[in-house]
Amino acid sequence: MSDIAEYERRITAALDRAAQAMDQLGAGGDGDTSALAAELEAERVANQQLEERVRAIKEKQETTVAGLEADVARLREALEARDKEVQQMRAVNAELRASNGALREANAQGIGEPDLVNASMITELESLRTQRAAERAEIEDILATLDPILKEA
Repeated sequence: MSDIAEYERRITAALDRAAQAMDQLGAGGDGDTSALAAELEAERVANQQLEERVRAIKEKQETTVAGLEADVARLREALEARDKEVQQMRAVNAELRASNGALREANAQGIGEPDLVNASMITELESLRTQRAAERAEIEDILATLDPILKEA
């Protein structure tokens, strides 16, 4: 942004000098119109160059901002997916704790309940599957983050 302000200041100063030169011409100044015309043309060229540079800087900024916005959107989606997986893992773990509590209670009473054992094993397997899916998703996120870096290298 400071570059743009500097360019604007330079353009304004150049236009002021050109206006002063035109005033001198109108008041019967030195009469060297070809030198003034050349200076005016040089200022116009400089102005065009500065405008192009400002335009290029603005385009670069817009591209950078668009890229950052895309990254933020992708990261938000990944965060939401991880949050869902965490919620699912918590639910499965709560079910596992309840199932294991019932199994401990049955064992303390000396009752061998095959249904409780099966329920506990099924819940434990579901917990392991959920944990594995979360780890796999985390690895995929890491690889997706590293992929652009490796391509640049």
